Amino acid sequence: MRTRLLLVLVPLLLAAGLYGGWNWWRVWRFQQSTDDAYIASDISLISPKIEGYIKEVRVHDNERVAAGQVLFVIDDSDFAAKVAQASAVVSSEEAMVATYATRHDFQQAMINQAVATVDAAEAEVTRADLDQKRYVSLVTSDVATRQRFETAEADARKARAALLKSKAALEAEKQQLAVLEAQKREEEARLLQARATLRLAQNDLDNTVIRAPVAGVAGNRAGQTGQYVKAGTQLLSLVPLPKVYITANFKETQLTLMRPGQPVEISVDAYPDRAIVGHVESFAPGSGAEFSLLPPDNATGNFTKIVQRVPVRIALPTDGPLAALLRPGLSVVVTVNTSEAGNAVAEGGIVGAAQAGTAPSR
Repeated sequence: MRTRLLLVLVPLLLAAGLYGGWNWWRVWRFQQSTDDAYIASDISLISPKIEGYIKEVRVHDNERVAAGQVLFVIDDSDFAAKVAQASAVVSSEEAMVATYATRHDFQQAMINQAVATVDAAEAEVTRADLDQKRYVSLVTSDVATRQRFETAEADARKARAALLKSKAALEAEKQQLAVLEAQKREEEARLLQARATLRLAQNDLDNTVIRAPVAGVAGNRAGQTGQYVKAGTQLLSLVPLPKVYITANFKETQLTLMRPGQPVEISVDAYPDRAIVGHVESFAPGSGAEFSLLPPDNATGNFTKIVQRVPVRIALPTDGPLAALLRPGLSVVVTVNTSEAGNAVAEGGIVGAAQAGTAPSR
């Protein structure tokens, strides 16, 4: 009986060993698995840009919202008053700019009048000079009296003085035009500043209505009606379901043959009887320790080598059987088949194609 039992068990054990060795060589040695993996999502934290009292809450916990849907409304009475005040300042500045435009036209007319006065003064100087020359010859021939000659000479000097006065008045009017143009540019700058202030006030008024930036499911709602909030206060978390992915933290020794594009078998703890197949999407640019709050400093004290873990992003099928059931934070177990070539160039710094027939280090 013992001999017969040995004759049966030895072939069975040999067959099991051969089967296990064959599977290890063909499949198991290329599978890298970890249970340090969780479902994640790009959660949007909803916060106000302004401070004030919440007047309305238009969303409930676990409610699905569409992109652009109103979530919260902050009391806008103060912001509406600021908009009205800024609008009044803009109107005042616009009136000032229009006034300077009218004054510019009026000053141009004054310059034209001064030019005409200069022309009249020049004509008067010409006439007075001719009279003076005429009386010079008349006085020489004793046809005119000396008194008449002196009067003509005085008129010529007065005409030249009047011409100088007219030219000075013309120059003053031109300088006044330059002053008006400078003042107009100053008012135009104030108008631009007032319009910018109005735009900022309008932005604050618009920001009293908080809308959903993306479609998703509302969760972790903290904002309540009547609550006073400041800019940056977290009011709500918006999860863009069903857009989720997996962050798996593999040991650095498991990354030897791992490449983007390789298939990944996923087992969700909440649904153990329903498997999912995804693919490696990208690798983190550093290990988890490098991005921690206090990165380790191995240059001080005693050194103990610890195997590091690198976050690997795994994409999930959008039309999978569990697409509507997965939630961020759920635990999963992932198994990457590194026998597949994947992409030649990995995103995030891992470069190269898998070398067929090379066993990964564990």
